[in-house]
Formats: sequence, C-alpha cells, structure tokens
Amino acid sequence: MARIAVRLQPRARRDEILGEREGAIVVHVTAPPVDGKANEALCRLIAKRAGVAPTKVSIVRSHSARDKIIHVEGMDDADLRHSLSS
Repeated sequence: MARIAVRLQPRARRDEILGEREGAIVVHVTAPPVDGKANEALCRLIAKRAGVAPTKVSIVRSHSARDKIIHVEGMDDADLRHSLSS
C-alpha cells in the first residue's frame, strides 16, 4: 500500500504530472473542481501512470482541498514515486 502527497491544480490546460515540489507530487487536470470531477480525473491519471486499475486509487484525506493524500493499492511508496516521476 502506497500513500503519497499530491498538490492538485484543476482546470489546467492538460492532464499531466509535473513532478515533485515541497514533498508533494504536483498534478494538473483539465476537469473542474465540481461534483468530484477533478478528484476522479486525478485518480484516473495516477492509476494510468502507476499501471494499476482506477479502482485501486483513492483519496484518503482532503477531498475538497488542493493538497491531498492518495492511497494506491498493490504498490509501495518507492515504486509509486518512480512511476509518477518517469
């Protein structure tokens, strides 16, 4: 089980993972922060880059804030960071 800090920027030009800043992975998504759409886009993007099913990715803290803690089943922290940084 991997947990990682994420800084989310909704309504960006494109879905992308920009890298790490101040201990958190910076992620931009095009979805608006309405009705959980940005959170869903975040989970899909993390799952795609980590190579896991979207159902294995969940937000465990701060659903309505930009700074979030993400949980990914089936990976450890080092593997997840490597997947997101490449």
